[in-house]
Amino acid sequence: MRLIPTTRGGALWRFTLAALIVIGFTAATTAVAGLLQFKQFAADISLTPPLKHAQITIANPGDPQTLLLIGSDHRAGTPWSSANTDTMMLVRLDPNSSTINLLSIPRDLQVEIPGVGSAKLNAAYSVGGPNLLVQILRQQVFPGIQVNHIIDVNFGGFEALVDQIGCVYTDVDHRYYNNTAVTDYSSIDIQPGYQKLCDANALAFVRYRHGDNDLVRNARQQDFLRWAKQGYSLSELVSNRDTLLKIFGEHTETDPDLHSTDGLINLFNLIAFSDGHAIKQIQFPAILQPCLPPPSGANSTTQQTPCYVTADPNAEEQAFKQFMTVNTSQPSKPSSSFSSTASANSAAPTPKTAPLIADPSDGKAQARQLAASGLPVYYPQLIPTGAEYCSPTNGNCPLGDGNAAAADNVPSGYPRAYQIHDASGTAYASYRMTLVINSGDGEYIGVQGTTWQNPPILAGPTQTRMVGGRQLLLYVNGGKISVVAWRTPQAVYWISNTLRNDLSNQQMIGIAASLTRAG
Repeated sequence: MRLIPTTRGGALWRFTLAALIVIGFTAATTAVAGLLQFKQFAADISLTPPLKHAQITIANPGDPQTLLLIGSDHRAGTPWSSANTDTMMLVRLDPNSSTINLLSIPRDLQVEIPGVGSAKLNAAYSVGGPNLLVQILRQQVFPGIQVNHIIDVNFGGFEALVDQIGCVYTDVDHRYYNNTAVTDYSSIDIQPGYQKLCDANALAFVRYRHGDNDLVRNARQQDFLRWAKQGYSLSELVSNRDTLLKIFGEHTETDPDLHSTDGLINLFNLIAFSDGHAIKQIQFPAILQPCLPPPSGANSTTQQTPCYVTADPNAEEQAFKQFMTVNTSQPSKPSSSFSSTASANSAAPTPKTAPLIADPSDGKAQARQLAASGLPVYYPQLIPTGAEYCSPTNGNCPLGDGNAAAADNVPSGYPRAYQIHDASGTAYASYRMTLVINSGDGEYIGVQGTTWQNPPILAGPTQTRMVGGRQLLLYVNGGKISVVAWRTPQAVYWISNTLRNDLSNQQMIGIAASLTRAG
């Protein structure tokens, strides 16, 4: 038995992101452009050869479709043994559903590969490319899954795409810092808070992995897709359509059906119909296995024990059912035990079941550091049990491997007063407080304030709710509240859930309802 080597932290998933952005944001414009545009796109796709013997099921026009998006460093026409993929993402498009469902499959998932034995799922790509990947998914992960299209985007695709579409407003959950001179990992230097990420910073953010784990990175990928979808207008996409489609064609390998005009029309009509649908993220029920040290006398870099991800088959079945579920146009309302009749001057109600504790002293201390931020500062009096404010004096939120940031005398960003610039360049006073539950598991909570009243992240709330005399805006993703916002005449404030939405709906509402202005 042998293990297929994989690239360390290569983060090739980002090319998958490129595929979804290009398809999702240009399909609608192409669908109305007429037959000639589809013929041109079919010609662009044919710049790379189709995947041979692709294990797909061709859907009838108008039927739901499941896409497998792959990010890889594979160059068309070269052997698969020289290629790697770090992430695989399933996308479910259903004309009868109000959501586009996403399900990321961990790269480290333990599977049995024919002729190899036990190995990580991403190793299957190196052995047999997308076809073996689909076979293993169907036989060992989601029995009976039918993949309608395979889309494999390579290295240059994302680079060219980012250059073309520019920046994405991103809700950065904590400080990301690493100095290549100190560690072997790629350099990154991004402060916490809602901000526009461009080019190298955007790539560094979405590829980050070594400070948390594969599951957190998957959640970060899906959030980035959602934020990207929020930030671009149809007119912008129309103006860039031809360039985006050409980039897509030059750097993508697909199944043969997408090399035909009929196949493109079938898929793009479905995407165009789904253009206004919300993105719903489905969590894979992963179980992180311990990373065991290498055997005595073994080379620590070439013979270390793999850090596998496993899953209970019943839980995998439930996740797949959720992925395939048709969601109604009216999202389910998150439940809470709060009264909506409290007076505007009353204290924020404490939830009956949500595990929250009062911590006003630390909140006030953070607010004092933000006194010159340029807007009224609110802090939550209630925070989750086990959470604490990130503070450089406490050293509870790592700044980077080996505390490299501290060695370089780089500001911590805990808390952070700064300015957000909108698309026209107008600057808005802003601040960010960061709370941590578990830094190793990537569990960070954001407390954001800004005078920018209408940032893209707050477009289209799922519902509103009156709590303690305040109208809270709730943003639900996959049945869990990801953001709770509250507007005042001077500014807007919101609470961001962890990347994996670890906090319950009650906790999110309770924290937001307890926001208190610093004296």
